Amino acid sequence: MSLDRLITYLERMQLTASEIGQFLRGIDQAAFSDDLEKQRAVGMNLLLIGEAATRIAEEYPEFVVDHPELPWHVMRDFRNRIAQGYFDIELTTLWDIAHKSLPELLLQLDFIRHWRAEGE
Repeated sequence: MSLDRLITYLERMQLTASEIGQFLRGIDQAAFSDDLEKQRAVGMNLLLIGEAATRIAEEYPEFVVDHPELPWHVMRDFRNRIAQGYFDIELTTLWDIAHKSLPELLLQLDFIRHWRAEGE
């Protein structure tokens, strides 16, 4: 497998996580609960993050082993949960992930990308 593809997956994860922050900029949880477009945008981006994590795990299992600090199983499991039961996802869960988990994920992805760029 090409290292370029791995980098692309990581960049996609970082981009979609950043977009969630942009989608939610300037709104509170009550406004999010009333905004179907924001809910769908956040849900779709979480699904995309989980899809990239799934592909990395399948195509680059050694990378997953080398980076246990990333919540690979959580991202993959949540992707499946969204895809299979989207209408049953609690809005508070989406909100909490966006505000509690994604900032840390962005930091971890940024660290990995810079570490890789410097040649490990």
